[in-house]
Amino acid sequence: MGTTTFSGPIKAGTIKNTTGTTVGSDVANVGYTTMVQQQEVDVAALGAATLDSAIVIPANSSIVNVFISRNAAFTGSATLISVGVTGGSGTQFINGQAMGNTNSGLVTMANATTVTANWRDVGTSDVRVSVTSSAAPTTGVIVLTIMYAQASNAVATP
Repeated sequence: MGTTTFSGPIKAGTIKNTTGTTVGSDVANVGYTTMVQQQEVDVAALGAATLDSAIVIPANSSIVNVFISRNAAFTGSATLISVGVTGGSGTQFINGQAMGNTNSGLVTMANATTVTANWRDVGTSDVRVSVTSSAAPTTGVIVLTIMYAQASNAVATP
């Protein structure tokens, strides 16, 4: 299957600028498309350490969601996963998600301490995402997926 690369951000909609008050004819309806980047991380091989992932979020993008799915169940040490900006103190997107010793599948993020203020806008430079493991399980593989709106410049408080 072929792929297409765009230099960036993709907007969709039929009315770019608001010139009146009638929805559907003269009120802007252009929005940003969401983008996704993924990386598999062998947490057992990573151990209690930090990995600078291959995921790089473009400047001024807003994180929409972060997903962690297990490709292999975690066994052994209890493990907490944190996801954030490489080398950025206090710039976590997820802080201390308990992985548990369960089967493969999507990790329920309801118990994660998310830092959604850091999702608003990643800043004026591209950022590399890091994954930190608190312990070295005997087995455990995740796929990290980050969904974002590229260059959306979200500045309003959520």
